[in-house]
This record gives sequence, C-alpha cells and structure tokens, in this order.
Amino acid sequence: MPHNCPPGEYVTITIGGQLFGLPIARVQDVFMLSQMTCVPLAADDIAGVVNLRGRIVTAIDLRRRLGVAADRRAHMAVGIDYEGEAYGLVIDTVGEVMKLGDDTAEPVPVNLDERLRRVASAVHRLDGGLLVVLDVDKLIDLKPADMAA
Repeated sequence: MPHNCPPGEYVTITIGGQLFGLPIARVQDVFMLSQMTCVPLAADDIAGVVNLRGRIVTAIDLRRRLGVAADRRAHMAVGIDYEGEAYGLVIDTVGEVMKLGDDTAEPVPVNLDERLRRVASAVHRLDGGLLVVLDVDKLIDLKPADMAA
C-alpha cells in the first residue's frame, strides 16, 4: 500500500479484547499463520519465523510484547516492513479500515498501562470504547528490557 495515505486511516486489530489501530500506510498485508518455525534462544515475544511467499518474516506475538493476557493461540498476523525487514504482528483478529478525524483524537492518557503508553501515538474515543493507535516503529523497536514496568 502506498505511504501517502491520509493520516487518520487505520487498520483495526484486536489483541486480548482491546481495539488497536495501525496506520494503514504501514500495513503491507494480512495473513494466516501456518508452518511457523520456532527460533531457538529468541525473546519470549518472538513467536517464530514464517515463509511468506518466499520471504522470511519474523512473527512478533503482540499479546506478549504488550503484556496482554492470552486466552488462545492466534493464527493471524499483519505484515509490516521496518527498516527493510519483514515482520508479522501476531494478533487475535483484524477488523475494518477506519477513517478517524481529529474530533475523536486525544493524547495518550497518563493512566494507560505503561507498556501501551510506550508504543501508543494517540487514542480515539469511539462509541464502543477506546482505540489505541500504535506507533509501528516504537512497537518493533521495543526491546524486552524496555518492557519491565
């Protein structure tokens, strides 16, 4: 997808019942996880690697990375590129594309969980609750040592 999409367009995803938004310009594809290979000695939040149309993709378990309780094994991922590398963000479900304006945007609340505050760029108040907009670069760059709250 082109990187010139207007700000405020997000692919919605859910992780542990919480609604998140990924900037649509950063989302390459959505795919089902199959034939995942474990990576020995990898960090806990690295689910493994998958071969996606001939490209090796590192799968990051967002539930573990964000400290969200996992109730079942996820089989879906959102593909993104970060500094020339391919990553699959393992999620529970993918939703719709939402176009959100400044009227619902708010700064990240100070009472939001510390792990989420580090990777959130904004929040939007919706009728059904709160959509947390994730900063993809911060999310990928997060090191396990940074996770200690």
